[in-house]
Amino acid sequence: MGRALLIIGWMSTLGFVGTGLQGFLIPPDETLGLHILLGTASALLLLFSHCWIMFYLIGTGKAIKVAVAEHGIEGDAVQQTKDFKNESYPMMMLAMALAMAAFIVGAGVHTRVVPVLVHSALFLIAIVVQIRTLLIEQRVLGRNQRLMANVSDRINTSESAARVPGGGERDRGAGG
Repeated sequence: MGRALLIIGWMSTLGFVGTGLQGFLIPPDETLGLHILLGTASALLLLFSHCWIMFYLIGTGKAIKVAVAEHGIEGDAVQQTKDFKNESYPMMMLAMALAMAAFIVGAGVHTRVVPVLVHSALFLIAIVVQIRTLLIEQRVLGRNQRLMANVSDRINTSESAARVPGGGERDRGAGG
């Protein structure tokens, strides 16, 4: 799931870059409608990917917290999930805010209230932050995936240790 969300994030970034290139290279009188359409689609996809990565980290963090509590797993797994969020959320929020600002200011350029330079600067800053954010998300989602696999392995190992060779469960209350 995390990979799919990252793919959407990278695709929307490419769309955002393409929209910007179109805005820089093609006279606006000829393609303004297409520029607005592409800008809307790519900005919404950027927001979608970051929001869903946030929800994914919340959901997997909750699942890990429950698994740790139910199976008495020791270690810092729950703290790691919090660290993942603390590491990625600020940049995600900044990337979303800049994408929205570039999009919204674009309407101001269209109505000639905002200079093109402001829209262009916001776009360029948004792209740099977007790429940095995607790299952070990629690292955090990879670590999150490894943590989930580790917790799952520890649960499976503890359940396997509780079984006797004949396939039955040990009576844990019988001192055996």
